Amino acid sequence: MSKYELLYIVDRDLTDENRETLIEKIKALLVEKGAEITGLDKWGIKKLAYPINFKHEGFYVLVTFATENHKLVGEMSNLINITDGVARHLFVKKEN
Repeated sequence: MSKYELLYIVDRDLTDENRETLIEKIKALLVEKGAEITGLDKWGIKKLAYPINFKHEGFYVLVTFATENHKLVGEMSNLINITDGVARHLFVKKEN
């Protein structure tokens, strides 16, 4: 199984309830596509290195997971790109 990390930034303007719903939605999509979630770490609101959509802060979330489905990263990246509330995301493949 290959191990990955997904770091994404949620729009700071979302309510706590909507933010939690979005985090659970992304987690459920990963599991649905065959990922085994090994960790979910909510870093909280952090200052951005540069403004994104005229905003200077965002809520950071780090998800670590393992999968045998090598197409998952591309599929999830496409889904996250069209998901409202996610400002940026990054997948990183970890060394085994």
